[in-house]
Amino acid sequence: MTAHASSQGLTEQLTTAVLVLDSQLQICYFNTASCAVLGLGEKRLAQHYFPALFQHLDLKASHLHNALLHRQSFSVGDVQAVTIDGRLLLLDIAVTLLEQEQPQLLLELRQVEQQRKISMENLQQHQHLAARELVRNLAHEIKNPLGGLRGAAQLLEESLNNEQKEYTQLIIAQADRLRNLVDRLLGPYRPPQRILSNLHQMAEQVLQLAQIDNPAPIRFHRDYDPSIPDFYFDPELLQQALLNIVRNAQQALQDGGDITLQSRILSQHTLHGKRYKLVACIKVIDNGPGIPAEIRDTLFYPMVSGKAGGTGLGLSIAQTLIHQQRGWIDCESWPGHTAFMLYLPISDYEEAP
Repeated sequence: MTAHASSQGLTEQLTTAVLVLDSQLQICYFNTASCAVLGLGEKRLAQHYFPALFQHLDLKASHLHNALLHRQSFSVGDVQAVTIDGRLLLLDIAVTLLEQEQPQLLLELRQVEQQRKISMENLQQHQHLAARELVRNLAHEIKNPLGGLRGAAQLLEESLNNEQKEYTQLIIAQADRLRNLVDRLLGPYRPPQRILSNLHQMAEQVLQLAQIDNPAPIRFHRDYDPSIPDFYFDPELLQQALLNIVRNAQQALQDGGDITLQSRILSQHTLHGKRYKLVACIKVIDNGPGIPAEIRDTLFYPMVSGKAGGTGLGLSIAQTLIHQQRGWIDCESWPGHTAFMLYLPISDYEEAP
């Protein structure tokens, strides 16, 4: 047995996907695990252009060409990949240069385990809570002297003539503007009023509001799971959170497009480190340009926005509203597809909040 045949035999024993690409990024070798990880048959992989296996891949073809050109190996973690059949994968990818007469690339694709995904979600949750606490403390520190500043301007105005009052009115107007901003940073203050409610009735109210103010030619679609029972949640707070996300989708589709509201029921799903028997998921999907990669990990932080002139408060407030109801909002995005998933635990009918 040759060394080459022996090494191929070894790769067949691995659970990691191993592929070899030629200088044109065509697949010239793959092991059995590649079919399982990518969900494709051998005929689809053989002599296939590697980037064409994906609707979206964070690892660009230019990165692979540069590795060949500069004869460099590299690795990258938590790569988001969407297969041609629409499956979302999270991969760790190692790229090794094979020194040959015609250099080749050895790719090792290791799928991130579900437990690691949960750990990442927990980390994002803690970061979000820390950011919210920091903003709340800062907002309170701003709000207290702001009230004194506005009051002093009102007292001063009483002793000024009409021409001079222009300046105090400017101070008061700017103080009011800052106070409104601080109030939005602090977010909603009332505790959730969880009552037995219907998820789809609430979603229909959101769609009705969105269609009233729909300047672009946007088409709305429904894909509801009728098996989702009524359960305990705060319909007003959930409506506000969902409307914030739908509005963002509308603004992303400036030239028109499609927005889909989809609902599903999940079993044995983990939220905030606790496993629930049943969880409702309502998803807002649009076919816009996608969220810039540089803000994807901090999307729910206050003051983070991908829109020119945006305040970056809508998603942060939406996350807080859902978090108050033991739920969580997650996001997946690539060019042509953005989806926000709102997860809420379903209580049994007999379980009062």
